[in-house]
Amino acid sequence: MKRPLAFLLLVALIAALFVLNLLLGTVHIPFKEVVAILFSPSAHAGASSSVASNIIWSSRVPQALTALMAGAGLAVSGLQMQTVFRNPLAGPSVLGISNGASLGVALVVLMSGSFGGVALSRMGYLGDVAISLAAIAGSLAVMALIVWVAQHVQSGVTLLIIGVMIGYLANAIIGVLKFFSNEEDIKAYVVWGLGSFARVSGDQMLLFVGVMAVLLPLSMLLVKTMNLLLLGDAYASNLGLNVQRARSLVILSSGVLVAIVTAYCGPIMFIGLAVPHLARALFRTSDQRILMPATMLSGAALALLCNLIARMPGFEGALPVNSVTALVGAPVIAAVLFRRK
Repeated sequence: MKRPLAFLLLVALIAALFVLNLLLGTVHIPFKEVVAILFSPSAHAGASSSVASNIIWSSRVPQALTALMAGAGLAVSGLQMQTVFRNPLAGPSVLGISNGASLGVALVVLMSGSFGGVALSRMGYLGDVAISLAAIAGSLAVMALIVWVAQHVQSGVTLLIIGVMIGYLANAIIGVLKFFSNEEDIKAYVVWGLGSFARVSGDQMLLFVGVMAVLLPLSMLLVKTMNLLLLGDAYASNLGLNVQRARSLVILSSGVLVAIVTAYCGPIMFIGLAVPHLARALFRTSDQRILMPATMLSGAALALLCNLIARMPGFEGALPVNSVTALVGAPVIAAVLFRRK
C-alpha cells in the first residue's frame, strides 16, 4: 500500500471511530439527532433533546477528544522510548515515570483519609484536581531524576535498569501506604489505577487537549535526532550529535507526554508499547519522518477503538480501559513479532 493512501485511510478511520464514539453508548441517540446537537444545538430545546445534548457535550465529546489525544501522546512516547533504547519491549512506563505518577496519587489519596480525616474521593472536583496535580508532580519528579541520571550514565541498558528499579521502589512505597490506609481510600486509588478517558470534562478537557496539541507538534522536532540515534551512539557521535544531550531531550519529551496523560487519565497500558510496532508493520519503515506521524495517528485510532469497546451498548457503565487496551494490544504485539519472526 502506498504511504499517502495509508495516511488517508488512517485519518478516515479516526474520523469514523470518532463519530462512532458519539453515536454508541448505553443510551441510544439517533444519528440525525447527534448531527443536530453538534451543528445546531439551539434548534433542539425539548426535554429529551436536552438530555441527549447533555450526554453528547458533557460525556461523549470529551471522552472521544481525550482518547484521541491520549492515544496519540502515549504512542509517540512509546516510539521515543523504543528508539532511545533500541529495544522493542520499551514503553512509556519503562523508566518508572508512570510509577512516579502512581506514587504521587497514592501519597495524596491514601494519606488524605488517614491524616486529613476526609477521604479525597469525597471531595468531588477539588479531589480530581488534587489527583491530577499529584500525578503530574510525581511523574515530573521521577522524570527529572531520570534525565539527571541520563547525563551521567553512558549505557542505555544501565539507564533502563535504573528506571525499572525506580518503578519497583515506587510500587514498594505504594504497598506500604495501602497497608496503613482505610478501605475507601484504597478503593479510590484502585479505580484511578484502572485508567479511564471519562474523568476529563469541562475546563479540564480543554486544558488537556490544549496542552497535548502543543506537546505533540513539539515532539516532531526530535525526528532528525531520533533518526541519528537509530544509527548507534558511535556513528551518531561521528556525525556531530551530542548523544547524551539528545537522549536526555527525547526522554524529556517522552516523560512529559506520559506525565500529562497519566495525570488526567490514569496509567493507560499497552498503547505506547503496541502502536509503534503496528505503525512499523503498516508502513514498513524505520524512518522517523514517516513513522512519527504514522504512530501518532495509529495511537489515536487505537485509543478511540478501545474507548468504544469499553462502553459498548449492553454494558452497564463502562469497562476499565486498561482491560480493553490489554485485550487489543497484546494480540497486536504477538502478531507483529510472529510476522517479523
